[in-house]
Amino acid sequence: MRKLISAFFLAAGLLFTANIANAQQKLAHLNSAVIIEAMPEVKTARGTLETIQKTKQGEIEKMITEYQNKLKAAQDKEKTMSEANKEVVGKELQTMGAELQDLEKRITDARTKAQQELEAKNAELFNPIQVKADNAIKAVSKEKGFAYVFDTANQALIYWDGGEDITNAVKTKLGISTTPTAAPKK
Repeated sequence: MRKLISAFFLAAGLLFTANIANAQQKLAHLNSAVIIEAMPEVKTARGTLETIQKTKQGEIEKMITEYQNKLKAAQDKEKTMSEANKEVVGKELQTMGAELQDLEKRITDARTKAQQELEAKNAELFNPIQVKADNAIKAVSKEKGFAYVFDTANQALIYWDGGEDITNAVKTKLGISTTPTAAPKK
């Protein structure tokens, strides 16, 4: 009987210790913006984006200068209109107006295309940087045994390992169906 009681207390002690250890999960926080800003790849990526932006801006400025020159030429031509050459100058002005509209459309299209290209290049350059930072955060979190890591830059939980997900319990409490949903990715 004594052995049974001793075994019971030993088992209860181990269970209690395991519950305490499980309840004391380690938490951490970081600022991902500071980490990413410190990465050397960011400086290179920003330099590349600035170069592309300056090139695109130069192309657009050339088109704007061309537009302004044609507009001035049309305005000067309009001043030369008289009753004698009204028909000829009117046709020339009409042609110039069409050219100006076409050039205006090309400028707008060039701005839109440049913006899209910059956004695509930004994603191309910065997505691998973000993935590299995320992988490092996960590796450090695992090495140090953190169960949860919060990011103060965007006020979000960015890593978790274990812990109890009470989503379905809350849904049940609210009377909402608890159909299985895809677990969020770590």
